[in-house]
Amino acid sequence: MSAEMFASARYVSVTTFRKNGTGVATPVWFAVDGGELFLWTRTDSWKVKRLRNDSRVVVTVCDVRGKVEEGAPTAEGTARLLAGAELGAVRRLLSRKYTWQFWAVDWPAMIVRLGKRPHTGIAVTF
Repeated sequence: MSAEMFASARYVSVTTFRKNGTGVATPVWFAVDGGELFLWTRTDSWKVKRLRNDSRVVVTVCDVRGKVEEGAPTAEGTARLLAGAELGAVRRLLSRKYTWQFWAVDWPAMIVRLGKRPHTGIAVTF
């Protein structure tokens, strides 16, 4: 499996796992670079909390609402949380892929948060 199989998709559903093993799927923006899939999410999100306990993920191509078509590409992987300089690289990858959409969401949110960006990057390896 390779992250490249997801490169042409617009959204992916990332399933993270609760302590009891139940999967929770979330549609997200993503970018592929260097054989890894990169995500961007709020630091206090439940998916970050779940990944701190269990790094397993399942990634599936989906639409903006998380609907998965039958036969959509799916892969199991391992996620790691990113911060610092790595986080900046994830932001650049996403802003390159989603251009104005990324900035339309990120800049107003940054203004509301008084310039702080409490986000975490996630790198998924398959």
